Amino acid sequence: MPELYNIQSAPPIYLEKSRISKLPILLINVHSACNCRCVMCDIWKRRDGLTFHIADLERHRESIQRLDVKHVVLTGGEPLLNRELDIICRFFRDLKIRITLLTTGLLLSQKAESVADSFDDIIISLDGPPDIHDHIRRVKGAFASIQKGVAAVRSLRPKMPISCRTTVQKLNHAHLRSTILAAKSLELNSISFLSADVFSEAFHRQGGWSEERQNEVALTRSELYTLEHEIELLIATYSDEIRNGFITEASDKLRRITDRFRERLDHTLPIAPLCNAPWVSAVIDVDGSVRPCFFHAAVGNVNQLSLEKSVNSSAALNFRSTLDMAKNAICQRCVCSLNYRQ
Repeated sequence: MPELYNIQSAPPIYLEKSRISKLPILLINVHSACNCRCVMCDIWKRRDGLTFHIADLERHRESIQRLDVKHVVLTGGEPLLNRELDIICRFFRDLKIRITLLTTGLLLSQKAESVADSFDDIIISLDGPPDIHDHIRRVKGAFASIQKGVAAVRSLRPKMPISCRTTVQKLNHAHLRSTILAAKSLELNSISFLSADVFSEAFHRQGGWSEERQNEVALTRSELYTLEHEIELLIATYSDEIRNGFITEASDKLRRITDRFRERLDHTLPIAPLCNAPWVSAVIDVDGSVRPCFFHAAVGNVNQLSLEKSVNSSAALNFRSTLDMAKNAICQRCVCSLNYRQ
């Protein structure tokens, strides 16, 4: 089990104020393997073949109900590789919890009937137009597989919300507008953008990346200028799509995508985004580890404790009661913040 978050205990009054009684969002890594070999992620290098089982959930039913979980996101690796996925989804549907599938999209066509029946919405990882996407994913025909899969799901549920998320990095930073066109060609409901994470140990980067490995994903100075220009052209060209929500980020947030790349080049102090993830959500890894978000260390394990006790373990209470996001190095470099409001 990964090492739990370790910090000097805070005074009891602050510990109690950090106790979670409601957990609206739960993210679960249901399969460790992935069917892509993305340049900006090391999950595909995992060889443990771990999978999340329905038995792992059944004993947490009461805990999930007491925490009043509203929304579950199933992720991985690739969640569609989990052979018990239908049963896992049925578990959450019985509890009337919204279920989102976060997927590479490569298996959507093969699993279309199951996906259409089991999920409320889908988020697909899209890295660019066909040639760019396939190059980044290092899977020949990956974009075509997504196109076929989306069509298959929509043939069964025409109004099912299907969106995509694009991670901006070296190989696609000059192609954001063509990525929007690609999303439109797939007839998706929306597209969102975020900058690549090159600093954290998330996504199976044990010990973090070397500078050489970071350089494969991060931008050079000239590439940063290209990205800035591309974003301005995107904002000018797709102002209607920003207003109507097809592009989920507002103009100012799109412009902030460059910040993480610029901070690395200039060695300036990064500024933590607005986020309340540790108080409204939790991430369960395939080995049972419970994290406040994808990037922070584990604070519990659902293989040993209930979900409710895991998110309120002494390590979890210490973490939340002493967390200063403005000064925390992990929060400062966050590329995927959550600011959830009930």
